[in-house]
Amino acid sequence: MAGVMQTMKHYTVLMSLLLAAGASSAALAADRHPITHEDIWLMKRVGAPVLSPDGRWVVVPVAEPSYVEDQESSDLWLVPADGGASPRRLTSSMGSEVDAAWSPDSKRIAFATRREADEESQIYVLDVAGGGEAQRVTGISTGAARPRWRPDGQALLFTSMIFPGAQTDAENRARLEERKARKYNARAFDGFPIRHWDRWLDERRPTLMLQSLDAGEVRDLLAGTELARGRGFGGDLDNDGEQLDAAWSPDGSAIVFAATTARDQAAHADVDQSLFVLPAGGGEPRRLTAGEASYSAPQFAPDGSALYALATPNTKFVYNDSRLVRFDWGGTAARPVAFGFNRSVGSFMVAPGGERIFLLAEDEGHDRLYSVPASGGEVRELGQLEAGTISGLQVGGDEADPVVAANWESAVSPPETMRIDAATGARRALTSFNVERAAAMDWQPVQEFWFKSRHGRRIHNLIALPPDFDPARKYPLFVLIHGGPHGMFKDQFFVRWNYHLLAQPGYVILMTNYSGSTGFGEAFAQAIQGDPLAGPADEINQAADAAIRRYPFIDARRQAAGGASYGGHLTNWLAVTTTRYRALISHAGLYDLKTQWTTSDIAYSRERNLDGPPWDGSPAWHDQSPFWRSAKLKTPILLTFGEKDFRVPYNNGLEFWTVLQRQKVPSRLVLFPDENHWILKGENHRYFFQEVHAWLARYLAAP
Repeated sequence: MAGVMQTMKHYTVLMSLLLAAGASSAALAADRHPITHEDIWLMKRVGAPVLSPDGRWVVVPVAEPSYVEDQESSDLWLVPADGGASPRRLTSSMGSEVDAAWSPDSKRIAFATRREADEESQIYVLDVAGGGEAQRVTGISTGAARPRWRPDGQALLFTSMIFPGAQTDAENRARLEERKARKYNARAFDGFPIRHWDRWLDERRPTLMLQSLDAGEVRDLLAGTELARGRGFGGDLDNDGEQLDAAWSPDGSAIVFAATTARDQAAHADVDQSLFVLPAGGGEPRRLTAGEASYSAPQFAPDGSALYALATPNTKFVYNDSRLVRFDWGGTAARPVAFGFNRSVGSFMVAPGGERIFLLAEDEGHDRLYSVPASGGEVRELGQLEAGTISGLQVGGDEADPVVAANWESAVSPPETMRIDAATGARRALTSFNVERAAAMDWQPVQEFWFKSRHGRRIHNLIALPPDFDPARKYPLFVLIHGGPHGMFKDQFFVRWNYHLLAQPGYVILMTNYSGSTGFGEAFAQAIQGDPLAGPADEINQAADAAIRRYPFIDARRQAAGGASYGGHLTNWLAVTTTRYRALISHAGLYDLKTQWTTSDIAYSRERNLDGPPWDGSPAWHDQSPFWRSAKLKTPILLTFGEKDFRVPYNNGLEFWTVLQRQKVPSRLVLFPDENHWILKGENHRYFFQEVHAWLARYLAAP
């Protein structure tokens, strides 16, 4: 009955979105069809909203994917925050606009893009109030990203990647030309790291530049500083590059940013980010924090009296929750804000007036919205999220009536931008880019259940059902394993391993948040340190048993399992420890712990997780490495890898493939030469799912 009630509530939300979008009665009555790859891939990708400071307008980035890369587009849309009108397109160009930022007067937006005449990404400014075309305001040879308006609206702070020792753009340009002109092609390194995700690193380092909008002058604020000259100086290495997360003080006199001074120690030490303060006119930055934690996302109180940030403490554990902390401006001691909150804070926004802070955090299969007094206190959820997950938090407006905007999504509702009541958490849809397409598909909201493991832990699970589901029938079970391991299966719309597309041929999909998952308390996520594969895999098998006992429509005779990244690691462990599954699917999975440690773009955290390097660390280096159990391989397995994957390099797959062929195990290896850790190109992704469905059909056919 609980599952039925949850389904009814979810469809009530979906129907309200349709009505809000003015959908016709014919669309509401249209026949629903089984999900296809085209349904998933061609969904418009609604990015994180950006709310104007006055709370009146929301800019929404929307990507329109295609199977033909040069036909893809990504533009900015504008919608009133009160929902009084439909979104309208602000930009229309071949380049993707990213990092949108509103001016303090809520009349202009700045964003980064690379247009036809640009060799590198540059900052453009669009006058939303006055109209007209966006104007390029930077012309830096090394490119520009992450614009931040100075509080007076007359200048923009941004990040660029420059060459060591370069003092001017002319010097950077000369270095670039020299690199283009050289006749040899080689990479040379003196330290670690040398790669990140899918790109090789070079000698360039991030800096903060200030672009004046009235005089047209640009300054490198870190040029000549001891901090920037340091061998270990760097920013945050993320999927999009290397960034210095920065915030202006409200009076415009200072800039606080996060950076590391230990990048060159990455092979043998943790690389933490510290907070630094920089005078707005330039000068030597002053360190605000010591090595007690790694800091990110600095943000000032509106009156400048306090600085807030996320702090991830340094402990004996590899994983630690991120805490929201406060610095009284002028002091240096951080103190907690969210008292007794046993969840990792994902993002936060200080409300107008500075009395309250809104934050998002993972919690038991969802991302929930909370608020807490800015001076410190108890965290309370806004309303009670019954389905889906919230992301892209934004807060604006005034102290008396703060405006909250964010995206909401679920497993059967692709993300749409919402206005959220700051008191009750009630949502009102501002966009409906994918509502009609989603309503036409035969899919059901995911169901949730818990069981108690043999070690006494409560384990959370999600279930996705196939189209045209009939509880009187028997369905094969596919156990999908999430990566991380410090991640979580959520009630969310997912493209890469879409739950319902996996279920489409007629499978029940089980997703288990095993020990090590986030969103269930810090201790739960830390529980697998020293036990990287055996413990989580055992819980996954227990979850399959629990699902079979709970749901009579699951056919226990037909089980398969698979996952990607850490999910691939666990899949490979299942291959050498159990024969319960008829087939396995492993994407980007390691086969030997030592091989992964020595070839991945990150290393030291793997060493810490096992209490030392392989030559003097814990026995787990051998005991929980699938390679050393290769004699037990029997289960047919599909292996897939991207050749540009530097997180789990495809040599891991070749190693496993050689062993499988030596052991005469039915297996198939699929390599994607132009993919990285994820399969991101449309036709490659479609082919991947064809391989997955063909492999499962081969082994899950009725007995």
